[in-house]
Amino acid sequence: MNTNVLIFMTDQQRGATVLPEHRLKARTPFLDAFRQRAATFARSYTPSPHCCPSRASFFTGLYPSEHGVWNNVNLTNAFSRGPREGTAYWSSSFIRAGYELAISGKWHVSNAQRPSELGWRELMVSPPMPPKPCTLEGQRDLARAQEIRNDWKGPSPSSPQDRIDGEIIRPGFPQYIHYGVKEHPWQDDAVVDQAEAYIRGEAGTGDKPWLLYVGTMGPHDPYTPPQRFLDMYNLDDIELPENFADPMADKPTMYRRTRDRFDQLSEREQRETIRHYLAFCSYEDYLFGRLLDALDESGASDNTAVLYLSDHGDYTGDHGLWCKGLPSFESAYHIPTVISWPGMPTEVQGTICNSKISLVDMGPTLLDMSGLEPTTPMSGISLAPLLTGKHQGEIRDELFFQSNGNEAYGIQRIVVTDRWKLVCNLFDDDELYDLGTDPDEMNNLLHTRTDARRTEVGPLDVIPENLHAVVKELYQRVWNNALRYNDEIFNQYIFTALSSYGPTIVDQAQAHNA
Repeated sequence: MNTNVLIFMTDQQRGATVLPEHRLKARTPFLDAFRQRAATFARSYTPSPHCCPSRASFFTGLYPSEHGVWNNVNLTNAFSRGPREGTAYWSSSFIRAGYELAISGKWHVSNAQRPSELGWRELMVSPPMPPKPCTLEGQRDLARAQEIRNDWKGPSPSSPQDRIDGEIIRPGFPQYIHYGVKEHPWQDDAVVDQAEAYIRGEAGTGDKPWLLYVGTMGPHDPYTPPQRFLDMYNLDDIELPENFADPMADKPTMYRRTRDRFDQLSEREQRETIRHYLAFCSYEDYLFGRLLDALDESGASDNTAVLYLSDHGDYTGDHGLWCKGLPSFESAYHIPTVISWPGMPTEVQGTICNSKISLVDMGPTLLDMSGLEPTTPMSGISLAPLLTGKHQGEIRDELFFQSNGNEAYGIQRIVVTDRWKLVCNLFDDDELYDLGTDPDEMNNLLHTRTDARRTEVGPLDVIPENLHAVVKELYQRVWNNALRYNDEIFNQYIFTALSSYGPTIVDQAQAHNA
């Protein structure tokens, strides 16, 4: 009998919220119970800290440079409206194997192609938004549409004197209130209603195996959980992170400008934001629990694989930042990933795996564990050896992240090893962190600029002498990944080729190893 698959993907949930002993562990009784029969991946990351690129990577097993989605596909300045023509989805292999595919909730992979056009049965999926031109009137139309759809951006911002609790004043932009309370945030309960009915109904009685994808919008900002979940947390128990007051003087200017927006919030409001965020995570856990109950009551639990994960993380106060985006910090990329599979060995159930994994690994894993083959090659790595207990170590020696900015503002490539993290910023100075001694990413080892440096020459003068070999080896990794994943980020023009090492160091490394 083929295994059914239930995928529950939240939006903007930080990985730490599901890890025991972490200060940001949310109260998630349903997920905690589920974890006892599942494998929890403590080092799971998204390849891009953005909704659409990350979800496209999930559904294709490819990096953004391969599928072509770089920012949100429904925005005015989107680079693309969906994956490149001809991009394959792993879902086609399930359809060929006779599965029924159903989706409820957030799609956010293409604004030009609906899931139903790819063979999915749509239970409740938001229609694509028509793109608006980058004009003043286009922005006004978009703002009005967002007001109607989300009820979270008001008609006009308050003045500083009239600022309300949690509000961030942005002159000339629609009103933004960082947190609040809603009984039905983002209509996530309606999304789960449809998914629950599917499990209890046709999925429980049909003769075909099924794969159900449920995509909720929480705990995406603004953080607006129902009151009963907010009541689970006492504000006096909420603490700001140790790196909250990081002045970021050694980091890109754009990081500080982003943080400055949030400096309007008082210390109490910052802690309230964390409280609301954790409460939102608890609400998502409640919704997940409803689906687990539906599986149990329909008799499908024993033959259904379940995945709990998110598309990207949230800063949650790290370095004074909130939401997600350009700043390259761990919390924007780190995501929860908990997987159970029928027949999983008892020695794997209830474990926490510390192998580095990526969202691009989910497609290969689903196919491998289901005994299916992809229609075209994918870049992810199957987690089957970890889930079956056949392998307990690392499956990769590095992580590679790609971002073409927050809606085109800033381009980054990041490589992370067990010790080092190199952030290649094509808009500012690079960043290097020694994660062994600086896990909070407070000290950028490449920040050495002084006025005296203006008289120096040479491409390496920004790198401390003792780090030349480290940085060169990390740049070789960056360019190797660019070559491997068709990442066309290099332009040799003198005004744009500002990296300390260019792509031909890959050739030098290959010649040295030959």
